[in-house]
Amino acid sequence: MPRFAANLTMLFTEDPFLNRFALARIGGFKAVEFLFPYAYPKEEIKSHLNTYVLELVLHNLPAGDWDAGERGIACHPDRVEEFRSGVAKAIEYAKFLNVRQLNCLAGKAPAGVESKVLHDTFVSNLKYAAEQLKQANIKLLIEPINTFDIPGFYLSKTQQAIDIMDEVGSDNLYLQYDIYHAQRMEGEIANTIQKHLSRIAHIQLADNPGRNEPGTGEINYEYLFGLLDQIGYKGWIGCEYKPLKNTAAGLEWMHRYEHSYQESAYA
Repeated sequence: MPRFAANLTMLFTEDPFLNRFALARIGGFKAVEFLFPYAYPKEEIKSHLNTYVLELVLHNLPAGDWDAGERGIACHPDRVEEFRSGVAKAIEYAKFLNVRQLNCLAGKAPAGVESKVLHDTFVSNLKYAAEQLKQANIKLLIEPINTFDIPGFYLSKTQQAIDIMDEVGSDNLYLQYDIYHAQRMEGEIANTIQKHLSRIAHIQLADNPGRNEPGTGEINYEYLFGLLDQIGYKGWIGCEYKPLKNTAAGLEWMHRYEHSYQESAYA
């Protein structure tokens, strides 16, 4: 059965961030993820993880000035030193919080920079980060993001990510496959997951349109969950969606699926 992690950046936003750990546990989750931990002392986050017996399965490398609209700096040729400092900071947090994988957001392509420069900068930064994280026994992930939600985002297609991973040539670089972003950009969810299963370290979900919980849109999640079991996906699935109403009510999809799975297992 798939293992679901609550994305605390998107879920339980009715409450302050540090209160969401308890709400995730009450909601039935055993693991969490979120965009960034850096606004909080790592000791405080670890205390909440321990208190509510939660595993932190993922967070991102620092991604520039998020509040100002930046969505990563890994393809920015004028910010390589900032990127490298961010790698060190992310490793510090990840090791303390026992996080085994970190996601690197490519960022929006800066205006006026040639395509080859963007590409070469991204590849070079990934080579550096993959090696640094490997020494810390942490996986590096990259995530294609749709350009409808984030116009200009540099990494937007699965095959683009795979080609870049091949060029980087590291055995410590993996794909973070977000079903929502992939559905918006290219579709072919089931076939793509099967094709690249060995290179996918983490999956995230939301339905489309609206980026709300499973069952509110066009994606057949019951089929996809069954497929992930069938093909042997062992990673976590991050619930990175915007609840249509409130988070607790919106979790009915997960409890319904878990109940159905248990019934079929004992049939």
